Amino acid sequence: MDWTESLRRAIDFMERNLLEDITADDAAKSVNISSFYLQKGFKIMTGYTMSEYIRFRRLYLSALDIICGEQKIIDIAYKYGYDTPESFTKAFSRFHGLSPAALRRDHSRIKTFLPLKIKVTIQGGNDMNFTVEKMDGFKVIGFERAFSFENSYEEIPKFWDELFKKTILPVYLKDKPETDIEKAIAENKIGEFGVCVDDLSDGTFRYIIGGRYNSGAVPEGMTIYEFPDMEWAKFSCIGPMPAALQTVNTKIFKEWLPGNPEFEIAIGANVEWYSDGGNMSDADYESGIWIPVKRK
Repeated sequence: MDWTESLRRAIDFMERNLLEDITADDAAKSVNISSFYLQKGFKIMTGYTMSEYIRFRRLYLSALDIICGEQKIIDIAYKYGYDTPESFTKAFSRFHGLSPAALRRDHSRIKTFLPLKIKVTIQGGNDMNFTVEKMDGFKVIGFERAFSFENSYEEIPKFWDELFKKTILPVYLKDKPETDIEKAIAENKIGEFGVCVDDLSDGTFRYIIGGRYNSGAVPEGMTIYEFPDMEWAKFSCIGPMPAALQTVNTKIFKEWLPGNPEFEIAIGANVEWYSDGGNMSDADYESGIWIPVKRK
């Protein structure tokens, strides 16, 4: 299915089920796309997370019900999925800037939030620096943590900073690794990859700071993930981190994927590649984003 059409159908699914207990994962299943990729693309294309979209639409519709004046506020709160009138009033006031009771007295202060319409004005990505390469399957070894899409942009950099300073950098500054973990870090170039894997069922995804697994024991506290034989679209990034990767990532979802006549996403995973030479803050630092793809 075309990427843009998938986003449109996901929005249609959310609109049809706003009064149900739905999540972003449910919307992803309805269009048969990885929840990780759908949520990532939705945020880039619309500026909202999918959870925000569902929440804001419900709060707007609840305001219309309040203005009609035919239902009690407590009934409206339950209708739109809030467990208590207090939690509804808090969320409502944060969104609209006034309480439900105040809006009932002054209709003019309602905050409008209409269904989103996905429109793509730039397509193709012919000027993007990328190659499509068929690769044998390979394994990644590293340190794993689960993240929610809602806060991953803020929390993953903290994970990198914490792990790099405390665990990875000290190994590379030593003459010789000593412990099993230090040997695994040195022998497998931990820090070359950042891997997102969408295979959890609780609304989170796995993120692995790792390297290409060569051989040897897998120490306690580390994990292995295996990619099958497949084709990869490899996008080159030149520039200081994280701005360079973020810019290319945005172009992938706004320019390369929409309307792409040849490729679509193959599995719910991707790889961030980091070169081991140069300073990440330098203007000529090299990095990349690898997207697993399949031909249409």
